[in-house]
Amino acid sequence: MRVLWRATLLLGLAMPAAAQTRTTLTLTEALEIASKNNPTYLQSVTGRTRASAAVRSAYGQLLPSADASFSAGFREGRPQFFGGVAFGATSNIISSSWNLSANARLSVNTLYTIRRANAALDAADADVAAAQYQLRSGVTAQFLLALQTQARANLQDTLVIQQRLQLELAQARAGVGSGTSLDVKRAEVSLGTQQVAALRARNTAAVARLQLFQQLGVPMPAEVVLSAELPVVAPTSTVADLLEMARTANPTLRAAQARERVADASVRSARGEYTPSLSLSASVGGVAQKQSDIGPSILQAQNQALSSQRSCLTTDSIRVGAGLNSIAAQCAAIQFTPAQEAAIRAANTDFPFGFTRNPYNLSLGISLPLFDGFGREQRLQEANASKTDARYSVRRQELALTADVTSARVTLQAAFEAAQLQARNAATAREALQLAEERYRVGSNTFVDLTTARGEYERAETDRIDAIYEFHRAYAALEAAVGRTLR
Repeated sequence: MRVLWRATLLLGLAMPAAAQTRTTLTLTEALEIASKNNPTYLQSVTGRTRASAAVRSAYGQLLPSADASFSAGFREGRPQFFGGVAFGATSNIISSSWNLSANARLSVNTLYTIRRANAALDAADADVAAAQYQLRSGVTAQFLLALQTQARANLQDTLVIQQRLQLELAQARAGVGSGTSLDVKRAEVSLGTQQVAALRARNTAAVARLQLFQQLGVPMPAEVVLSAELPVVAPTSTVADLLEMARTANPTLRAAQARERVADASVRSARGEYTPSLSLSASVGGVAQKQSDIGPSILQAQNQALSSQRSCLTTDSIRVGAGLNSIAAQCAAIQFTPAQEAAIRAANTDFPFGFTRNPYNLSLGISLPLFDGFGREQRLQEANASKTDARYSVRRQELALTADVTSARVTLQAAFEAAQLQARNAATAREALQLAEERYRVGSNTFVDLTTARGEYERAETDRIDAIYEFHRAYAALEAAVGRTLR
């Protein structure tokens, strides 16, 4: 059942209530679940996907862009007048055409764009690593808090049992006349107070578990027990060794360094706007058409229209001079013959896919940017400013890293010593409570002395639990500052 429950959590699904049993969740399993279901972390992963798409797009600029098109059109059979002269067919024309074109543009800035995209991808990878470690730190801290509150709740339950035994002892002493009814009342009040404290402790532990599963990104099963083997051992790594590891492993510092490389590539890209660019283009296409209402009457009307155009152009040539005589001569030569009429009808059979290819076009050009209203200068200055800011960010992160690692190491040492002291205090308080219980049983102590000893034990044991988890939190903080696990 444990394996099935773990697999269900990895998929982010809640188990049916009827099938749930008491199961155990370790810190390693919690971290694995969080890496697959935490929404905040998964959002950082999508940023890496966008950066990867930007790299492909940057390399795609080295390839030509290509377009293919197919179109169809209809033109009404009505002449169009230009300069008083009618042009165009008198029949309806349905046409289809295709076109294929390719364009390429290359410059030094294209290479800089690729470099910047690759740097941005590295930065995105660093951001994902930083987000993953932040997730690890957050889940670990919440897991430790849940364990701490659970340990406190268990302590309160134990104290309830002890207080109930003390009530029974007070009642027994009062029954044989060696105790008073006041001791019994005090024991009853202490038991009620302890039960309230246990209830609040269990509620706090339940809330901590809910918050833990909120960070994991999955619903919390009804019965779950947190388990972790976290021994309290003395730290052995020195500050110098930790700083050396942090400079190479800390994901936040590596992300800042990656952003600096992105800023440097952006400066080079801004400078690339001053370089010339080479452009190439090619296109080819074809067209097919059909005169939808072709017939003898239409051909006769077209011949009459052509004769009218020829007459008009000839008359105009007499008025404006010899400049139009050549045009009139060309119009005079236009006259549909029977063979041409047959050719028009035959051309209709090629529609819509019997294309006549148009001439292909090739072009090559080079352009040099001269002036764009100081836009390039502005972009270059902004890129230089961003680069400077990124350098300062790296320096700030390095200083923070040194301070965080050093302070975390000192805090860890203090937490270890405090845990050792609290363990001794708790052991002494436990012995004192046992001695007070024995003395009260034989009548050498009052109930007030027993209550005092029990309160001292409760405080000492609570402080011991808190010291243990403060040590583990300090260890987790040191690992977060270094950027890698240390145990």
